[in-house]
Amino acid sequence: MSADQPGGDVAGEAAPGPIRLRREPPRFRQVEVRRTGRLGPRMARVVVGGPAFEGFGVDEPAASVRVLIPSPGDDGLLLPAWDGNEFLRPDGSRPIIRTLTPRAFDPATLELAVDVVLHEGGPLAAWARSTEPGTEVAVSGPGRGSPVPEDASGFLLAGDETALPAISQLLEALPGAHPVEVHVEVAEPSGRLALPDHPSATVTWHDASPGAAPGDAFVNAVRHARIPAGTWVWAAGEAAAVQRLRRLLFDERGLARSAAWIRGYWKLGRAEGASATG
Repeated sequence: MSADQPGGDVAGEAAPGPIRLRREPPRFRQVEVRRTGRLGPRMARVVVGGPAFEGFGVDEPAASVRVLIPSPGDDGLLLPAWDGNEFLRPDGSRPIIRTLTPRAFDPATLELAVDVVLHEGGPLAAWARSTEPGTEVAVSGPGRGSPVPEDASGFLLAGDETALPAISQLLEALPGAHPVEVHVEVAEPSGRLALPDHPSATVTWHDASPGAAPGDAFVNAVRHARIPAGTWVWAAGEAAAVQRLRRLLFDERGLARSAAWIRGYWKLGRAEGASATG
């Protein structure tokens, strides 16, 4: 067969492998903004709801949802379709989708609250600042959360501001009899928020140093933390920071991978993070 013929291979080059399709995420549920508010100067809460949330539920803390927000210039919300690899709008362009932590869901009112870090720039923060009740939005999920091991004797939670909603959920879910050490890095002191009470939790806030790489403060806090046998570690934040944390925990300190749940929530240089969480 000639290399010019359909299906032929160019001499010396391997034939392209089959295209691997990703598993389709849960469908988008079209809902609307019910109300908005501020948890602090750097964190907004947006509550969305509607009949499409019938049957929705979040079973594990630190889960995720995809939130589809309106694109500038659109006349109403356009639901995207899954092409086997990603969601695309009818014209083939990419919609504005961000992954957030489903902070709280009320099955009685069919309302979901998501918390958004108000970074400078980016469509998610702009939407959280300006959206009004009645605005259409869509939600896909939930994605898998963090299953809490029943045999853990203590817990270490760490992250930046995008991890605050998930850390809050974990504080609500973790057993009260076991010690919980929490380290949170904030870009500035105004990022500190009131966290849920936990009878055995110690929370330490770390202000990011000017010019330091994102995540340095909470990674260094974990570096100097005691991690007794039986401790379960949960951490989330900027992607490069959590990579450094993985090396620290697994390679340097020899922590078993089964004893940790570590996720990158956003990446430096990209417009906003995946989470505002998370």
